[in-house]
Amino acid sequence: MKRGATGRYEITTIAGEGIKAFIPTPLPPEPPLEIDNRRQKLLERATLALGRLDSITLLLPDPDLFLYAYVRREAVLSSQIEGTQSSLSDLLLFELDEAPGVPFDDVVEVSNYVAALNHGLERLKGGFPLSNRLIREMHEILLSRGRGSAKSPGQFRRSQNWIGGTRPGNAYFVPPPPQYVEGCMAELERFLHDEKNPYPAIIKAALAHVQFETIHPFLDGNGRIGRLLIAFVLHHDQVLSQPLLYLSLYFKTHREEYYRFLDMVRIEGDWEAWVDFFLEGVEQTADNAVNTARRLVALFQEDEKKIRAVGRSASTGMRVFQVLRERPLTDLNHVCGRTGLSFPAASKSMKSLERLGIVREITGRRRNRVFAYNQYLEILSKGTEPL
Repeated sequence: MKRGATGRYEITTIAGEGIKAFIPTPLPPEPPLEIDNRRQKLLERATLALGRLDSITLLLPDPDLFLYAYVRREAVLSSQIEGTQSSLSDLLLFELDEAPGVPFDDVVEVSNYVAALNHGLERLKGGFPLSNRLIREMHEILLSRGRGSAKSPGQFRRSQNWIGGTRPGNAYFVPPPPQYVEGCMAELERFLHDEKNPYPAIIKAALAHVQFETIHPFLDGNGRIGRLLIAFVLHHDQVLSQPLLYLSLYFKTHREEYYRFLDMVRIEGDWEAWVDFFLEGVEQTADNAVNTARRLVALFQEDEKKIRAVGRSASTGMRVFQVLRERPLTDLNHVCGRTGLSFPAASKSMKSLERLGIVREITGRRRNRVFAYNQYLEILSKGTEPL
């Protein structure tokens, strides 16, 4: 449905230029979304896919292992959309205090994203509401180090930003002037907690994401926080017991369509086209996450059989293998710390896993060697190649 522009323009002057800044109308859309038979089927399929995703906690022997790895995969993907060149292996190396072969600021950005996401999770688990305060806290962590650290971490912007172009005057899109940001975000927070909201959580997340991106409340980091908001709405509204739905790969793969649908909402008021695109992404992403989890379970079971077949050394091999399941890229010092094994015992077990083809040493060094659980990393890294 083409409702017309979903906001109004205000002319402001910056450096002597007249700028048309867009101020969005508060949610929900008016008139309400059309939920025809086709859209209802998309919604039902997306809802079923989320149910399957939520049930993987029953499939996995240790759901926290999957969450640990999947959060890092999402951090890499979401940061790549913003231009970083880090890979999943780069991030895991960085977490081992090993210098990766990418710009330091790139991997710091990804590491900050993991920290921001984990902070949000802990706050929600502690009963803190999904709110502007929480969003600002996560943003402060996201920009705590590296690029963006001078761009008011944790604070809504007090100056004009823009998207595309070299200045507001030739920008592709200009969000609301700074004096409107607080009010727009307060309206968005009210929408998130409105008990009279007629839409299910999936559609609420879809609407909130567009609104957040249109407000663009921060000087930097809006895209990453806006994508996290989707997972946090679904988790907060108890659709997912863990925030496992991350659409960054879908948005990365369909970048042109993603931006086109955002424009269609702002310019034409076509929320339905965006919701259709979003629901298809939810279904695809949830199904892919379930398939990834199943592949990991099958891999773990297959490799456990290999280890148990070696005989007397199987018990120490299994202890080392458990560490590799927790961190698919690790070193012997970390293994010793996690297992209580002596360095020679850990080294011997790791050599055994190398012979079985489970791990590979990736540095070529005689000391401070790093080992990769290759097939685990391959499964997780699918689609995370830098743009």
